Amino acid sequence: MDFAYDARTVELRERLAAFLAECVYPAEPVHAAQVAGAGDPWARPPVLDELKAEARSRGLWNLFLPDPRYGAGLTNLQYAPLAELTGRSPHLAPEALNCAAPDTGNMELLAEFGSAAQRERWLMPLLAGEIRSAFCMTEPEVASSDATNIATRIIRDGDSYVVDGRKWWSSGAMDPRCEIFIVMGKTDPGAERHRQQSMILVPRDTPGVTVRRGMTVFGYSDAPHGGHAEIDFTGVRVPAENLVGVEGGGFAIAQARLGPGRIHHCMRLIGMAERALELLCRRALDRVAFGRPLAEQGVVREWIAESRVRIEQSRLLVLKTAWLMDTVGNRGAHTEIQAIKIATPAMAEWVIDKAIQGYGGAGVSQDTPLAALWAQARTLRLADGPDEVHRASLARAELRRWS
Repeated sequence: MDFAYDARTVELRERLAAFLAECVYPAEPVHAAQVAGAGDPWARPPVLDELKAEARSRGLWNLFLPDPRYGAGLTNLQYAPLAELTGRSPHLAPEALNCAAPDTGNMELLAEFGSAAQRERWLMPLLAGEIRSAFCMTEPEVASSDATNIATRIIRDGDSYVVDGRKWWSSGAMDPRCEIFIVMGKTDPGAERHRQQSMILVPRDTPGVTVRRGMTVFGYSDAPHGGHAEIDFTGVRVPAENLVGVEGGGFAIAQARLGPGRIHHCMRLIGMAERALELLCRRALDRVAFGRPLAEQGVVREWIAESRVRIEQSRLLVLKTAWLMDTVGNRGAHTEIQAIKIATPAMAEWVIDKAIQGYGGAGVSQDTPLAALWAQARTLRLADGPDEVHRASLARAELRRWS
Protein backbone atom coordinates (compact mmCIF):
# COMPACT_ATOMS: atom_id res chain seq x y z
CA MET A 1 0.00 0.00 0.00
CA ASP A 2 1.44 3.36 -1.08
CA PHE A 3 0.72 6.25 1.29
CA ALA A 4 2.58 8.87 -0.78
CA TYR A 5 0.68 11.64 -2.55
CA ASP A 6 1.06 11.67 -6.32
CA ALA A 7 2.92 14.47 -8.07
CA ARG A 8 -0.18 16.50 -8.93
CA THR A 9 -1.44 16.39 -5.34
CA VAL A 10 1.95 17.44 -3.98
CA GLU A 11 2.10 20.39 -6.37
CA LEU A 12 -1.45 21.53 -5.58
CA ARG A 13 -0.85 21.17 -1.84
CA GLU A 14 2.17 23.43 -2.07
CA ARG A 15 0.25 26.06 -4.01
CA LEU A 16 -2.73 25.85 -1.67
CA ALA A 17 -0.56 26.06 1.46
CA ALA A 18 1.07 29.19 0.03
CA PHE A 19 -2.34 30.71 -0.74
CA LEU A 20 -3.48 30.05 2.82
CA ALA A 21 -0.35 31.59 4.32
CA GLU A 22 -0.19 34.59 2.00
CA CYS A 23 -3.88 35.41 1.60
CA VAL A 24 -6.37 33.46 3.70
CA TYR A 25 -4.94 33.63 7.24
CA PRO A 26 -4.24 37.39 6.95
CA ALA A 27 -7.81 37.85 5.67
CA GLU A 28 -9.42 36.25 8.74
CA PRO A 29 -9.35 39.40 10.94
CA VAL A 30 -10.32 41.50 7.92
CA HIS A 31 -13.33 39.26 7.32
CA ALA A 32 -14.38 39.50 10.97
CA ALA A 33 -14.09 43.29 10.95
CA GLN A 34 -16.08 43.62 7.72
CA VAL A 35 -18.88 41.41 9.05
CA ALA A 36 -19.02 43.40 12.28
CA GLY A 37 -19.04 46.67 10.37
CA ALA A 38 -21.85 45.56 8.07
CA GLY A 39 -24.28 45.12 10.98
CA ASP A 40 -25.76 42.08 9.20
CA PRO A 41 -24.51 38.64 10.30
CA TRP A 42 -25.23 37.23 6.83
CA ALA A 43 -23.60 40.07 4.92
CA ARG A 44 -21.09 39.23 2.24
CA PRO A 45 -17.74 40.87 3.08
CA PRO A 46 -15.78 42.24 0.09
CA VAL A 47 -12.69 40.29 1.15
CA LEU A 48 -14.37 37.06 0.03
CA ASP A 49 -14.54 38.22 -3.57
CA GLU A 50 -10.91 39.32 -3.39
CA LEU A 51 -9.91 35.85 -2.17
CA LYS A 52 -11.97 34.15 -4.87
CA ALA A 53 -10.34 36.19 -7.61
CA GLU A 54 -6.88 35.42 -6.25
CA ALA A 55 -7.60 31.68 -5.88
CA ARG A 56 -8.91 31.47 -9.42
CA SER A 57 -5.85 33.30 -10.77
CA ARG A 58 -3.69 30.68 -9.02
CA GLY A 59 -5.59 27.77 -10.54
CA LEU A 60 -7.15 26.77 -7.23
CA TRP A 61 -10.76 26.52 -8.37
CA ASN A 62 -13.49 23.85 -8.33
CA LEU A 63 -11.02 21.29 -7.05
CA PHE A 64 -13.79 19.08 -5.64
CA LEU A 65 -15.40 18.01 -8.95
CA PRO A 66 -13.85 14.86 -10.43
CA ASP A 67 -15.54 15.41 -13.81
CA PRO A 68 -12.94 17.31 -15.90
CA ARG A 69 -15.75 18.94 -17.91
CA TYR A 70 -16.68 20.95 -14.84
CA GLY A 71 -13.89 20.79 -12.27
CA ALA A 72 -10.22 20.03 -11.77
CA GLY A 73 -10.68 16.34 -12.57
CA LEU A 74 -9.16 15.23 -9.28
CA THR A 75 -10.00 11.90 -7.69
CA ASN A 76 -11.36 11.79 -4.16
CA LEU A 77 -7.96 10.57 -3.01
CA GLN A 78 -6.24 13.54 -4.65
CA TYR A 79 -8.77 16.03 -3.30
CA ALA A 80 -8.68 14.76 0.30
CA PRO A 81 -5.41 16.42 1.40
CA LEU A 82 -6.43 19.64 -0.35
CA ALA A 83 -9.81 19.76 1.38
CA GLU A 84 -7.98 19.07 4.64
CA LEU A 85 -5.93 22.23 4.15
CA THR A 86 -9.05 24.31 3.51
CA GLY A 87 -10.42 23.02 6.82
CA ARG A 88 -7.73 25.02 8.60
CA SER A 89 -9.75 28.14 7.74
CA PRO A 90 -13.22 26.69 7.12
CA HIS A 91 -15.01 30.03 7.07
CA LEU A 92 -12.91 31.45 4.23
CA ALA A 93 -10.85 28.89 2.31
CA PRO A 94 -13.59 26.60 0.94
CA GLU A 95 -15.59 29.45 -0.60
CA ALA A 96 -12.44 31.13 -1.84
CA LEU A 97 -11.79 27.99 -3.91
CA ASN A 98 -15.49 27.64 -4.90
CA CYS A 99 -15.46 24.44 -2.87
CA ALA A 100 -17.94 25.38 -0.12
CA ALA A 101 -21.05 23.51 0.95
CA PRO A 102 -23.86 23.43 -0.02
CA ASP A 103 -22.80 24.57 -3.49
CA THR A 104 -20.41 21.62 -3.87
CA GLY A 105 -23.18 19.07 -3.34
CA ASN A 106 -25.62 21.04 -5.47
CA MET A 107 -23.13 21.29 -8.31
CA GLU A 108 -22.46 17.55 -8.11
CA LEU A 109 -26.21 16.93 -8.15
CA LEU A 110 -26.77 19.11 -11.21
CA ALA A 111 -23.76 17.65 -13.01
CA GLU A 112 -25.00 14.08 -12.49
CA PHE A 113 -28.78 14.40 -12.59
CA GLY A 114 -29.59 17.77 -14.15
CA SER A 115 -30.86 18.20 -17.70
CA ALA A 116 -28.79 20.04 -20.28
CA ALA A 117 -30.97 23.13 -19.78
CA GLN A 118 -30.66 22.94 -15.99
CA ARG A 119 -26.91 22.62 -16.20
CA GLU A 120 -26.65 25.58 -18.56
CA ARG A 121 -28.95 27.80 -16.46
CA TRP A 122 -27.73 26.96 -12.96
CA LEU A 123 -24.61 24.78 -12.95
CA MET A 124 -22.49 27.03 -15.13
CA PRO A 125 -22.92 30.20 -13.02
CA LEU A 126 -22.31 28.13 -9.88
CA LEU A 127 -19.10 26.77 -11.37
CA ALA A 128 -18.07 30.34 -12.18
CA GLY A 129 -18.76 31.43 -8.60
CA GLU A 130 -21.22 34.06 -9.82
CA ILE A 131 -24.16 32.85 -7.73
CA ARG A 132 -24.78 30.59 -4.76
CA SER A 133 -27.45 27.96 -4.07
CA ALA A 134 -29.38 26.32 -1.24
CA PHE A 135 -30.40 22.75 -0.44
CA CYS A 136 -33.87 22.45 1.11
CA MET A 137 -34.53 19.03 2.60
CA THR A 138 -34.89 19.29 6.40
CA GLU A 139 -38.26 20.27 7.89
CA PRO A 140 -39.23 21.56 11.36
CA GLU A 141 -42.35 19.43 11.82
CA VAL A 142 -40.91 15.97 11.11
CA ALA A 143 -37.88 13.93 12.17
CA SER A 144 -35.82 14.69 9.08
CA SER A 145 -33.07 12.23 10.02
CA ASP A 146 -35.49 9.84 8.27
CA ALA A 147 -35.78 11.55 4.88
CA THR A 148 -38.87 9.53 3.99
CA ASN A 149 -40.73 11.67 6.56
CA ILE A 150 -40.43 14.78 4.38
CA ALA A 151 -43.92 16.28 4.11
CA THR A 152 -43.49 19.14 1.61
CA ARG A 153 -45.71 18.46 -1.42
CA ILE A 154 -44.71 18.83 -5.06
CA ILE A 155 -47.89 18.40 -7.11
CA ARG A 156 -48.10 18.25 -10.90
CA ASP A 157 -50.53 20.75 -12.38
CA GLY A 158 -50.50 20.77 -16.17
CA ASP A 159 -47.11 21.95 -17.38
CA SER A 160 -46.11 23.08 -13.87
CA TYR A 161 -45.41 21.74 -10.41
CA VAL A 162 -46.79 23.46 -7.30
CA VAL A 163 -44.69 23.33 -4.12
CA ASP A 164 -46.18 23.71 -0.63
CA GLY A 165 -44.35 23.20 2.64
CA ARG A 166 -41.94 24.58 5.20
CA LYS A 167 -38.22 23.93 5.32
CA TRP A 168 -35.56 24.87 7.82
CA TRP A 169 -31.79 24.49 8.10
CA SER A 170 -31.87 25.19 4.37
CA SER A 171 -28.13 25.51 3.86
CA GLY A 172 -27.01 28.44 1.72
CA ALA A 173 -30.31 30.29 1.68
CA MET A 174 -29.15 33.33 3.66
CA ASP A 175 -26.38 34.25 1.25
CA PRO A 176 -27.38 37.42 -0.66
CA ARG A 177 -26.09 35.77 -3.84
CA CYS A 178 -28.25 32.66 -3.43
CA GLU A 179 -30.46 32.45 -6.52
CA ILE A 180 -31.64 28.84 -6.67
CA PHE A 181 -33.13 26.38 -4.17
CA ILE A 182 -33.04 22.62 -4.68
CA VAL A 183 -36.17 21.43 -2.86
CA MET A 184 -37.05 17.87 -1.84
CA GLY A 185 -40.72 16.99 -1.43
CA LYS A 186 -43.31 14.30 -2.05
CA THR A 187 -44.83 13.89 -5.50
CA ASP A 188 -46.62 10.58 -4.73
CA PRO A 189 -47.37 9.79 -1.05
CA GLY A 190 -48.93 6.49 -2.12
CA ALA A 191 -45.82 5.12 -3.80
CA GLU A 192 -43.26 2.76 -2.30
CA ARG A 193 -41.57 4.42 0.71
CA HIS A 194 -38.37 5.42 -1.09
CA ARG A 195 -40.11 6.40 -4.34
CA GLN A 196 -42.43 9.07 -2.96
CA GLN A 197 -39.94 11.95 -3.08
CA SER A 198 -38.68 14.15 -5.89
CA MET A 199 -36.26 17.07 -6.29
CA ILE A 200 -37.20 20.31 -7.98
CA LEU A 201 -35.44 23.59 -8.76
CA VAL A 202 -37.10 26.70 -7.33
CA PRO A 203 -35.61 30.11 -8.17
CA ARG A 204 -35.42 32.23 -5.03
CA ASP A 205 -37.51 35.04 -6.50
CA THR A 206 -40.47 32.77 -7.36
CA PRO A 207 -43.79 34.09 -5.94
CA GLY A 208 -44.80 32.20 -2.80
CA VAL A 209 -41.25 31.74 -1.50
CA THR A 210 -40.77 33.42 1.89
CA VAL A 211 -37.48 33.28 3.77
CA ARG A 212 -38.80 33.56 7.32
CA ARG A 213 -35.54 33.86 9.25
CA GLY A 214 -31.90 32.89 9.39
CA MET A 215 -30.91 30.05 11.72
CA THR A 216 -27.86 30.56 13.91
CA VAL A 217 -25.47 27.72 14.80
CA PHE A 218 -24.52 27.99 18.48
CA GLY A 219 -25.06 31.70 17.96
CA TYR A 220 -22.94 31.89 14.81
CA SER A 221 -24.45 32.92 11.47
CA ASP A 222 -22.40 30.32 9.53
CA ALA A 223 -22.54 32.93 6.77
CA PRO A 224 -19.43 31.74 4.87
CA HIS A 225 -21.37 28.53 4.16
CA GLY A 226 -24.32 30.57 2.98
CA GLY A 227 -26.12 30.54 6.30
CA HIS A 228 -29.20 28.44 7.04
CA ALA A 229 -32.81 29.55 6.72
CA GLU A 230 -36.37 28.67 7.56
CA ILE A 231 -38.42 29.00 4.37
CA ASP A 232 -42.11 28.82 3.51
CA PHE A 233 -43.20 27.55 0.10
CA THR A 234 -46.84 28.56 -0.42
CA GLY A 235 -48.39 27.72 -3.76
CA VAL A 236 -45.00 28.06 -5.43
CA ARG A 237 -45.45 27.31 -9.14
CA VAL A 238 -42.46 26.36 -11.31
CA PRO A 239 -42.24 24.84 -14.81
CA ALA A 240 -42.36 21.05 -15.03
CA GLU A 241 -38.91 21.05 -16.61
CA ASN A 242 -37.52 22.21 -13.24
CA LEU A 243 -37.92 18.66 -11.91
CA VAL A 244 -34.47 17.12 -11.37
CA GLY A 245 -34.29 13.62 -12.82
CA VAL A 246 -37.59 11.74 -12.67
CA GLU A 247 -40.56 11.71 -10.33
CA GLY A 248 -39.86 9.43 -7.42
CA GLY A 249 -36.11 9.74 -7.80
CA GLY A 250 -35.58 12.30 -5.05
CA PHE A 251 -34.52 9.94 -2.27
CA ALA A 252 -31.90 8.26 -4.46
CA ILE A 253 -30.62 11.65 -5.63
CA ALA A 254 -30.35 12.85 -2.02
CA GLN A 255 -28.31 9.81 -1.05
CA ALA A 256 -26.02 10.26 -4.05
CA ARG A 257 -25.54 13.91 -3.11
CA LEU A 258 -24.84 13.26 0.57
CA GLY A 259 -22.10 10.64 0.10
CA PRO A 260 -19.45 12.98 -1.34
CA GLY A 261 -20.68 15.73 0.97
CA ARG A 262 -20.00 13.60 4.03
CA ILE A 263 -16.42 12.81 3.04
CA HIS A 264 -15.76 16.47 2.14
CA HIS A 265 -16.88 17.49 5.62
CA CYS A 266 -14.60 14.86 7.15
CA MET A 267 -11.63 15.98 5.06
CA ARG A 268 -12.08 19.55 6.29
CA LEU A 269 -12.59 18.42 9.88
CA ILE A 270 -9.10 16.92 9.87
CA GLY A 271 -7.72 20.32 8.89
CA MET A 272 -9.75 21.96 11.65
CA ALA A 273 -8.29 19.53 14.18
CA GLU A 274 -4.76 20.11 12.87
CA ARG A 275 -5.11 23.85 13.29
CA ALA A 276 -6.48 23.43 16.81
CA LEU A 277 -3.57 21.16 17.73
CA GLU A 278 -1.08 23.66 16.29
CA LEU A 279 -2.66 26.44 18.35
CA LEU A 280 -2.60 24.27 21.48
CA CYS A 281 1.10 23.49 21.01
CA ARG A 282 1.99 27.14 20.47
CA ARG A 283 0.02 28.11 23.56
CA ALA A 284 1.60 25.36 25.64
CA LEU A 285 5.09 26.52 24.71
CA ASP A 286 4.40 30.22 25.32
CA ARG A 287 2.20 30.28 28.43
CA VAL A 288 3.55 29.76 31.96
CA ALA A 289 1.37 28.56 34.85
CA PHE A 290 2.46 27.64 38.37
CA GLY A 291 6.08 28.35 37.58
CA ARG A 292 6.54 26.33 34.38
CA PRO A 293 5.33 26.27 30.77
CA LEU A 294 2.06 24.51 30.06
CA ALA A 295 4.05 22.23 27.77
CA GLU A 296 5.68 20.73 30.85
CA GLN A 297 2.34 19.93 32.50
CA GLY A 298 1.60 16.23 32.20
CA VAL A 299 -2.07 16.63 31.38
CA VAL A 300 -1.32 19.03 28.52
CA ARG A 301 1.21 16.60 27.06
CA GLU A 302 -1.43 13.87 27.23
CA TRP A 303 -3.86 16.08 25.31
CA ILE A 304 -1.24 16.75 22.64
CA ALA A 305 -0.22 13.11 22.24
CA GLU A 306 -3.80 11.85 22.19
CA SER A 307 -4.76 14.53 19.66
CA ARG A 308 -2.03 13.38 17.29
CA VAL A 309 -3.14 9.75 17.60
CA ARG A 310 -6.80 10.58 16.95
CA ILE A 311 -6.04 12.84 13.98
CA GLU A 312 -3.86 10.22 12.31
CA GLN A 313 -6.46 7.50 12.83
CA SER A 314 -9.16 9.64 11.26
CA ARG A 315 -6.97 10.73 8.36
CA LEU A 316 -6.13 7.13 7.43
CA LEU A 317 -9.78 6.11 7.52
CA VAL A 318 -10.79 9.11 5.39
CA LEU A 319 -8.07 8.35 2.84
CA LYS A 320 -9.16 4.70 2.69
CA THR A 321 -12.74 5.85 2.12
CA ALA A 322 -11.66 8.24 -0.64
CA TRP A 323 -9.71 5.42 -2.32
CA LEU A 324 -12.72 3.10 -2.16
CA MET A 325 -15.02 5.77 -3.61
CA ASP A 326 -12.59 6.13 -6.51
CA THR A 327 -12.16 2.39 -7.10
CA VAL A 328 -15.49 0.73 -6.23
CA GLY A 329 -17.86 3.70 -6.11
CA ASN A 330 -19.90 5.36 -3.37
CA ARG A 331 -22.07 2.29 -2.84
CA GLY A 332 -19.03 0.10 -2.35
CA ALA A 333 -17.63 2.59 0.17
CA HIS A 334 -20.92 2.93 2.07
CA THR A 335 -19.63 1.31 5.29
CA GLU A 336 -16.54 3.49 5.38
CA ILE A 337 -18.48 6.67 4.58
CA GLN A 338 -20.69 5.99 7.59
CA ALA A 339 -17.67 5.15 9.75
CA ILE A 340 -15.86 8.41 8.97
CA LYS A 341 -19.06 10.41 9.50
CA ILE A 342 -19.28 8.93 13.01
CA ALA A 343 -15.60 9.13 13.92
CA THR A 344 -14.25 12.33 12.38
CA PRO A 345 -16.58 14.99 13.85
CA ALA A 346 -16.17 13.40 17.30
CA MET A 347 -12.39 13.43 16.86
CA ALA A 348 -12.31 17.08 15.81
CA GLU A 349 -14.68 18.09 18.59
CA TRP A 350 -12.41 16.39 21.16
CA VAL A 351 -9.18 17.92 19.83
CA ILE A 352 -10.67 21.42 19.54
CA ASP A 353 -12.11 21.13 23.05
CA LYS A 354 -8.65 20.39 24.47
CA ALA A 355 -7.21 23.37 22.61
CA ILE A 356 -9.96 25.56 24.07
CA GLN A 357 -9.09 24.25 27.53
CA GLY A 358 -5.45 25.09 26.95
CA TYR A 359 -6.35 28.67 26.03
CA GLY A 360 -8.70 29.18 28.96
CA GLY A 361 -10.92 32.23 28.55
CA ALA A 362 -9.30 33.13 25.24
CA GLY A 363 -10.41 29.78 23.85
CA VAL A 364 -14.10 30.59 24.14
CA SER A 365 -13.71 34.20 22.99
CA GLN A 366 -13.66 35.78 19.57
CA ASP A 367 -9.90 36.29 19.88
CA THR A 368 -9.12 32.77 18.60
CA PRO A 369 -10.85 30.66 15.93
CA LEU A 370 -11.35 27.81 18.39
CA ALA A 371 -14.91 28.52 19.53
CA ALA A 372 -16.15 28.77 15.94
CA LEU A 373 -14.24 25.61 15.00
CA TRP A 374 -15.81 23.72 17.92
CA ALA A 375 -19.32 24.89 16.98
CA GLN A 376 -18.83 23.64 13.44
CA ALA A 377 -17.43 20.27 14.54
CA ARG A 378 -20.30 19.77 16.99
CA THR A 379 -22.85 20.69 14.34
CA LEU A 380 -21.45 18.09 11.96
CA ARG A 381 -22.49 15.36 14.38
CA LEU A 382 -26.01 16.26 13.18
CA ALA A 383 -25.57 17.50 9.61
CA ASP A 384 -25.85 14.93 6.80
CA GLY A 385 -27.36 12.47 9.25
CA PRO A 386 -26.92 12.28 13.04
CA ASP A 387 -24.43 9.91 14.64
CA GLU A 388 -27.18 7.62 15.88
CA VAL A 389 -28.64 7.01 12.42
CA HIS A 390 -25.23 6.16 10.98
CA ARG A 391 -24.45 3.86 13.92
CA ALA A 392 -27.77 2.03 13.54
CA SER A 393 -27.24 1.55 9.80
CA LEU A 394 -23.63 0.50 10.26
CA ALA A 395 -24.61 -2.04 12.92
CA ARG A 396 -27.32 -3.53 10.68
CA ALA A 397 -24.81 -3.96 7.87
CA GLU A 398 -22.33 -5.63 10.21
CA LEU A 399 -24.95 -8.00 11.60
CA ARG A 400 -26.01 -9.02 8.08
CA ARG A 401 -22.53 -10.44 7.55
CA TRP A 402 -23.19 -13.02 10.26
CA SER A 403 -26.90 -13.74 9.89
